[in-house]
Amino acid sequence: MTPGRDRLLILTPHPSGALPADVLRDMLGEDAFDPAKRAAFLTRVFMEGDPYTDLIYAVPGARYLEAPWSRFAVDLNRDRDDTEDNGVLKLTDFARRPLYPAGFSLTPGAREARLRRLWDAFDAQVRAELDGAALMIVGHSMASRGPALGPDTGTPRPALTLMLGTERAPTFPRDRWDALQAACADTFAPVLTGDLTRVAVGDPWTTDTLSANHCARTGIPAFGLEINVALYLTETGEPRPHDIRALAHAFERFADRALGLVEG
Repeated sequence: MTPGRDRLLILTPHPSGALPADVLRDMLGEDAFDPAKRAAFLTRVFMEGDPYTDLIYAVPGARYLEAPWSRFAVDLNRDRDDTEDNGVLKLTDFARRPLYPAGFSLTPGAREARLRRLWDAFDAQVRAELDGAALMIVGHSMASRGPALGPDTGTPRPALTLMLGTERAPTFPRDRWDALQAACADTFAPVLTGDLTRVAVGDPWTTDTLSANHCARTGIPAFGLEINVALYLTETGEPRPHDIRALAHAFERFADRALGLVEG
């Protein structure tokens, strides 16, 4: 174990394909009792999240928080009051296919109850784990091209994207952005091949909400990392275990170097 990793907090807000039973009933109705239909729907939900990021981002010895529920139950990387289409409680998936039966709507009471049980619980855990931490990294994956529900529909995406905030509101020290990008490119180099070699900063997103909010609240440096799913999934969505393992080891090396940049 590398000394000091206990001062690194890693969050994975979107790896889960699980849905609380009440949310599953809202989405599927009576089909929730059909094993085949339920399994197919949960697979769809899992694959539209950030599949296998729990394995990629878990670093031995680091503090680690993994969201227990699908982003389609509650998106923990959104503000609590975000009511946009792609906000904290989504009614469609990223292809804009409905997640609920026609005519369904969340009442204000049901919305608040779900946020209280799911969003607030995770937020409290993050706040507790940040006590004494020196750096927070939020681990994501992204589709190889921008989806219908996104800022860059149809556009090819980089291999990796670092989300470090903006020039005016950086979540990671601005004078160390170049060093962090170089460390990311170096440690992930063995797994970047073909058309997937670019390590970007702020493309297509400049900031992830968890990093922005908790850095602003605590002053603790934080950033998000997006990994292109084409680096570890086949075109039909099947996982490539060797590549997942290689990405996990690359991220472990990168996490140590990122921590060194804020503690060195």
